Amino acid sequence: MRVGTLVMETLAERAAFMRESLQKSQSITENMVAILGSFDHRLSALETAMRPTQIRTHSMRRAHENIDKTLKAAEVFLGQFDLSRQAEAKILRGPHEDLESYLEAVDQLRSIVHFFSGNKSLQSSIGVLNHANNLLSKAILKLEEEFRQLLTSYSKPVEPDRLFDCLPNCLRPSSGSPGQGDANGKKLSSTNHKLEAAIFTVPTLIPPRILPLLHDLAQQMVHAGHQQQLFTIYRETRAAVLEQSLRKLGVEKLGKEDVQRMQWEVLEAKIGNWIHFMRISVKLLFAGEKKVCDQIFEGVDSLKEQCFADVTATSVAVLLSFGEAIAKSKRSPEKLFVLLDMYELMRELQPEMETNFQGKYCMEMRESAVVLTKRLAQTAQETFGDFEEAVEKDATKTAVLDGTVHPLTSYVINYVKFLFDYQSTLKLLFQEFDEGDADARLTAVTTRIMQALQSNLDGKSKQYKDPALTQLFLMNNIHYIVRSVRRSEAKDLLGDDWVQIHRRIVQQHANQYKRISWSKILQCLTVQGLSSSSGGQLGSDSGSNSGLSRAMVKERFKTFNIQFEELHQRQSQWSVPDSELRESLRLAVAEVLLPAFRSFIRRFGPMIENGKNPQKYIRFSPEDLERMLAEFFEGKTWSEQKR
Repeated sequence: MRVGTLVMETLAERAAFMRESLQKSQSITENMVAILGSFDHRLSALETAMRPTQIRTHSMRRAHENIDKTLKAAEVFLGQFDLSRQAEAKILRGPHEDLESYLEAVDQLRSIVHFFSGNKSLQSSIGVLNHANNLLSKAILKLEEEFRQLLTSYSKPVEPDRLFDCLPNCLRPSSGSPGQGDANGKKLSSTNHKLEAAIFTVPTLIPPRILPLLHDLAQQMVHAGHQQQLFTIYRETRAAVLEQSLRKLGVEKLGKEDVQRMQWEVLEAKIGNWIHFMRISVKLLFAGEKKVCDQIFEGVDSLKEQCFADVTATSVAVLLSFGEAIAKSKRSPEKLFVLLDMYELMRELQPEMETNFQGKYCMEMRESAVVLTKRLAQTAQETFGDFEEAVEKDATKTAVLDGTVHPLTSYVINYVKFLFDYQSTLKLLFQEFDEGDADARLTAVTTRIMQALQSNLDGKSKQYKDPALTQLFLMNNIHYIVRSVRRSEAKDLLGDDWVQIHRRIVQQHANQYKRISWSKILQCLTVQGLSSSSGGQLGSDSGSNSGLSRAMVKERFKTFNIQFEELHQRQSQWSVPDSELRESLRLAVAEVLLPAFRSFIRRFGPMIENGKNPQKYIRFSPEDLERMLAEFFEGKTWSEQKR
């Protein structure tokens, strides 16, 4: 109990202490509130007293700021007036003395116009603005004239020799003609396989130091809204110069009617020149024109494309129109090679045409070039077909009296040889219309041409009345074909089997010739038919059998002499132009004739030699025959034989 009482007393004491502390804290708080209220009242009174002073200070500050702004604005206006006077002085002097300073003055004027256009509140601004605008208009007109004079002064036609110097050595023309074709009509662009690595140096059409000036002038005219005037000046000046350059080079405006009236030799030369001119135009002149146009109109793409298109349009049309005229002209076999040359060239120039003639304004020229390429391919392919048909149906009555190689054979073989100079081009041409195997297509076409030629030769061989000459003619012509194929790229295409088959055909005709020509005369040198009817031996001295046998031997010698002389006279006029084949044929005849003649002479010669006039019957020795055989197939005339 005692402990509980002590605890309660302790708690009571503490409670009383806490009550006393709270009362003191409240009293202090009330005193602080009273003090703070007194401060607030005093501060409010002070602020009320200072407000007029603050208002006056703020007004003074704003007045100073306005004065500063006005002074600065006045300074800017005065500066613009000063710049305007400076610019006017430069403009009045004109662009000739110092074009760079003149252009700076134009920029200053444009800036002044912009400034006063935004500050029309000042009474004097309108007058200055009108004056600056008038001055700017005059300045732009002077710039326009300066652009015209500068462009005209430095736009000169390019001389042909200078253009030729820009070509790779393999394409520079020989003296006397700007074209590339040779007198034999061979492949005009025979160096095309080298052109990928060839360097074409684009000529400098306007001095490099002038181009930046023209560019700056053009920019000012564009900013002033004078695009149309700029376009007109540039087109008229540069188009005329480009056309003059082409005329100096030798480019002519020729249409379909002009082409149709020309002799082939003249037209072939024109085509050779056209190929040269097209390459120079696209790779040098048009490329140079594009470079100039790009630099002058840099930053104004639409005007750049339009100017280039209009400058080159007429020149491109003149060049392509000649190609179109050739592609549409009457087809003939000799045109195939120039058509292939032209097609090959257009394929070669296609990347440059795509690069130089970009954009919508050049679309028509790009499409015209593509159309010409397709049309040349189509005409070349049709001409190819015409040639194959013409070979098969050739009905020329030109008689080859000596059985030599027919002109048609040499023509066709040379034609095929030239075709193989164009293998890659022909394959591209075939692929224009057919995505099949181009090699197989070329093989098939070549094979058909050879078949057509052989078929025609078979028909022509029937013109000969002498069947031996028929065989000699076929032997000569097939041998010529085989030899030509073996020595050309056609061998790889037609194959060894084709060559072997046709070599056997040559041998067959040679064997037929020997059989037809010599079988009858060889019958004279056989024993058959020479013995007497009673079985008595030839050369015996008894009775009539001996006389009959000797008479028969004499008749045999006589017949042999007549037949051999006839063969010698006739076949010395025949021709085997290939020396190896000629010697081979003579040897084949000699190997049969001479042993038979020697045997006959050895057996029956004494019988004639012992009689009267032996030389009347034994007119030739084996050596005479051998010498005379060496005169066979020489193509000698009758007068030459008599000599």
